Amino acid sequence: MSKLDMKREFVPVNFAILTVSDTRSLNEDKSGDVLSERIKGAGHFVNAREITTDDESKIIIQLRTLVERHDIDVILSTGGTGLTGRDVTVEAHKKIYEKEIDAFGTLFTMISIEKIGTSAIQSRATAGVSGGKYLFALPGSPGACKD
Repeated sequence: MSKLDMKREFVPVNFAILTVSDTRSLNEDKSGDVLSERIKGAGHFVNAREITTDDESKIIIQLRTLVERHDIDVILSTGGTGLTGRDVTVEAHKKIYEKEIDAFGTLFTMISIEKIGTSAIQSRATAGVSGGKYLFALPGSPGACKD
């Protein structure tokens, strides 16, 4: 197994955070706050922070807009990955992926099992690539975003 090359020069990455929620505003977005703090704490940048409702077409529009921005390398969405009828973030992501990163969901589930046990099966975290950008759909709980 290869290891990280710690001799390589650090290159900060430009992130966007998209919160998907019918009930939160940016002022009440604890999951987005956790992601932002962790990104900045690691020396990277948050160049966009958006919020949208649990509406598939609106999520797709937001994701496409963020993919087209030149100052963003990675898009993290939080919320809407569960099993209710309103949880459509995963479906929106998959409609714009050029390639899916299949192992991400498996890895996320493995990490979640250590933290929350079998409740981890309720998450549908996913990742993919679109327009040269990496996109990750994470659950909406601050704990899941922290992990």
